[in-house]
Amino acid sequence: MNTIQLISDSFIENNCNFKLLIDRLKDGFANPSIEVPMRHHHDYPNPPEDKDSTLLLMPAFNPGVDAGVKIVTASPNNGNYNLPAIQGTYIYLDAHKGNVKAILDGKSLTTKRTASTSALASSYLSRENASSLLMIGTGALAKNLIQAHATVRPITKVYVWGRSLEKAQAVCDELSNASYSCIAITNIEDKISEVDIISCATLSPTPIVFGKWLKEGQHLDLVGAYKKDMREADDEAVLKSSVFLDTYQGGIKESGDIVIPLNNGTLNIEDIKADLFELCTGSKKGRTSEKEITYFKSVGHALEDLVAASYFYSEFISKK
Repeated sequence: MNTIQLISDSFIENNCNFKLLIDRLKDGFANPSIEVPMRHHHDYPNPPEDKDSTLLLMPAFNPGVDAGVKIVTASPNNGNYNLPAIQGTYIYLDAHKGNVKAILDGKSLTTKRTASTSALASSYLSRENASSLLMIGTGALAKNLIQAHATVRPITKVYVWGRSLEKAQAVCDELSNASYSCIAITNIEDKISEVDIISCATLSPTPIVFGKWLKEGQHLDLVGAYKKDMREADDEAVLKSSVFLDTYQGGIKESGDIVIPLNNGTLNIEDIKADLFELCTGSKKGRTSEKEITYFKSVGHALEDLVAASYFYSEFISKK
């Protein structure tokens, strides 16, 4: 019987080459063989917190090759317990024989694939000479988003904002040896109009990025706001931008950054320019001018998890 490999967060953290993972994701989104059912999204009561938690089940299949499912919980108040808001496990399978090949700790798998997906989108949507980045949010994704964006664009300056300046500084401290400078800031408005890329990964229920601050040529990368009643950018930001999604399947149904403007008439489905499947296959274009403001909304997709699990499994086996 084949041994089930246990792949830890520490292995994933120490063995991620963002360029390789971004390239693998690009190939994955261009691969018509990979099948991805709509993920299960269940909000359930969490009485001790008086706020719902969420259970996500995310399957994907590459027939005859591999398959997998991620089991994720999201508990927004976990910061009170010094725990991540999002926790999960990935079960990686042989799609031919059905045996479990590996169990991967889901936290780092999710942060690496999410950050790499944003960078993949940025490679189509941000300006090629984009050199400055504002990171809004200080959770587990922040450092990874910065590193991934810097893989596809010549980033030289990074600014980090969070509700806690101490946490923003901690993100910068982790990146003290990077090739770019990293500065913690206390006010979003001070820098948002100056940077080329704005990446936002928060659990904010209301907008914290306002269209009135945006300037020509910027790229807006929205990764948080994973529920229909949450959003990180306002309607004016939508109106000023060309809107793109990771996938239509989840993007138009799951996040308030798209659902709310669709419901109030600010955005129509036909206004959405493309998703990552269309960008990676070349059937639709990304940025078309230097002055265009691009707006990318990511809600996550099981294809990303399967591709990332395959990548880290290969790395793990090669190093045994």
